[in-house]
Amino acid sequence: MQLNVNGADRQVADDPDVPLLAVLRNELGLTSPRFGCGHERCGACMVLLDGVPAYSCTLPVSAVGRRAVTTVEGLGNEAAPHPIQAALLEEQAGQCGYCLSGIQISAAALLARTASPSREEIKAALEPNLCRCGIHVRAIRAVERAAAMLREGDAR
Repeated sequence: MQLNVNGADRQVADDPDVPLLAVLRNELGLTSPRFGCGHERCGACMVLLDGVPAYSCTLPVSAVGRRAVTTVEGLGNEAAPHPIQAALLEEQAGQCGYCLSGIQISAAALLARTASPSREEIKAALEPNLCRCGIHVRAIRAVERAAAMLREGDAR
């Protein structure tokens, strides 16, 4: 089976019924999507499918088809972070890290479709991401900061 992950076509040999999360982590070595609840309730496993947030813990790899899969590794890197990654660092929004992958995925999707999201739109976009240590306010500020960076052309 062939998947497009982070802009590259990748051959995967897993059973078509195996969840996408298992393929990403175990076969492709991409560790940003995390196993949290396994029931689409925490957001730790989120990836983008053609730019739309999706839970990878329950999605069979066979259901992905030719849609583009983007993980946090595909958003940016240390040398060229995505604005949400830079903003999360600047706002010191990371604590335990459990929710950060899902927050980055959800925020990147929001910012791709909305240049100036309202605080309510940000809250709605981040709502599927369970945060255990309470970084909600900082995460919202980080999305606002990332939106401003994108509007100003500061893609870092």
